[in-house]
Amino acid sequence: MNSHALRRFETFLATPGLPSLGPNPRPGREPLAELNRTVDEAFRETGIDAVKQLLIRSLLLLWHDHLEESHSLSQEIHDADGSVLHGIMHRREPDYWNAKYWFNRVGDHPAFPFIAERTSKLLTSLGEDTLAKELVPDGKWNPGAFVDACERAAKLNSSLVATLQRIQEIEFQVLLEQFCEKTP
Repeated sequence: MNSHALRRFETFLATPGLPSLGPNPRPGREPLAELNRTVDEAFRETGIDAVKQLLIRSLLLLWHDHLEESHSLSQEIHDADGSVLHGIMHRREPDYWNAKYWFNRVGDHPAFPFIAERTSKLLTSLGEDTLAKELVPDGKWNPGAFVDACERAAKLNSSLVATLQRIQEIEFQVLLEQFCEKTP
């Protein structure tokens, strides 16, 4: 794993609050131009190739609530990584049906076992056994079930929103690790 790149890009996930499950930007969201400037600087420092730059930039734009800009990038990434990012963007939009379409295109992503493991640990620690069985049946991450849980939480203004946001954080962290692992 390119630990220097990972440490550098993890700083972008260290925000005062977690992204919402929906499209609402957080107060104090970093302006797009400033975010792109600092991300460009990080790319120069880490020497990440152009393909990985698209993945990481799309992920960071999603984290920082710039959904449309992330969508423009993820549409240009024609593999499972791009489909995962595309699915997350549509889940947050919210366009739940479209999110599930993109997650179905992904198949078994290499990040899913790690998301499953960390989500299981979190939900076990919170005593959320029913949610764990839904999201991680038989120890496998089910992104479609996570979309459904986000939709339910949005409609019901559920108390599970904070837990789902923490799971979304796990998703972002694991994907960043995967994208940085693929760097030289």
